[in-house]
Amino acid sequence: MRKLRSITLGLVLVAWLAGCHQAQDSGQSTQKIVIAVVPKGSTHEYWKSIHAGAVKASRELNVDIIWKGPLKEDDREAQIKVVEDLTVRGVSGLVLAPLDDVALRAPVSNAARNGIPVVIIDSPLQGQDLISFVATDNYKGGFMAGEYLSRLLDGKGRVIMLRCHVGSASTLERERGWLDAVKKYPGIQVLSENQYGGATNESAFQAGEGLLTRFKAPDGSPGMDGIFCSNESTTFGMLRALQDNGWAGKVKFVGFDTSQQLIEAMKKGQIDGLILQDPFQMGYLGVKTIVAHLNHQPYQKMVDTGETLVTPDNMNQPEIQKLLHPDLKKWLDE
Repeated sequence: MRKLRSITLGLVLVAWLAGCHQAQDSGQSTQKIVIAVVPKGSTHEYWKSIHAGAVKASRELNVDIIWKGPLKEDDREAQIKVVEDLTVRGVSGLVLAPLDDVALRAPVSNAARNGIPVVIIDSPLQGQDLISFVATDNYKGGFMAGEYLSRLLDGKGRVIMLRCHVGSASTLERERGWLDAVKKYPGIQVLSENQYGGATNESAFQAGEGLLTRFKAPDGSPGMDGIFCSNESTTFGMLRALQDNGWAGKVKFVGFDTSQQLIEAMKKGQIDGLILQDPFQMGYLGVKTIVAHLNHQPYQKMVDTGETLVTPDNMNQPEIQKLLHPDLKKWLDE
């Protein structure tokens, strides 16, 4: 009888432990996934589009999103601190647009060591501590810009480029692509290609003013025939400088990314072309990719979200309008 009682108690204990284990597993499986999305900055329309895409994915997948990044796109220390704080917090995963392809390696490696997977978007990061890279082919976009500007100039003329800022791998690739394209044309003379506009509209405006003044002809006319700028802030800053000098529309001008001000300038003939990315899709696929990884589902190690040349001739086409005017209000509380 005593032996039977011992067996019965043993079975009850096993059943109780199994029940506890199942409850623990159930609690883990029902714990909501929290994905942190860390942009380079928070002021430009580009990042708002990425945010909106991330929110769409989070609603479809029933996961939570933390959107947090530095205010300025050159504040590496602030972005590093954001990543470090989110690692300590123990989020389920990180979707990061690194401000610097070297400076963010250490915090990303630390996140990976702590079991937090990282998807890199927008701009590449050196190192192996990432599960996927979701971005534009920036070299191709820059090359498209160089080809288009060269054709506008019939393969001859003087051109300048205003770069973004040091350490930005995405814009560096655009600038490299642009230079490779224009150098194919012997009649194109690159007057300046080593000036940086910085991370804000104001710093880009000042840099643009300096370039225009530097190459102003003796009679006060523009001393260049074409201009390329490699991101939204440098494009807008240069536009303002051209407008202030009365040269907007008199110099062939190709930029990168978009905003309402740049769209209006294109309508007025002050911008001849913009290379558009698809930041909404970038944010959307960044979140989708990391959630697939967390759920042990298949995903791509590299995703090209596309690049499109927008001109006054095609800007009213429906597919272009979707890129120019993403429906942010549907996804963001603005």
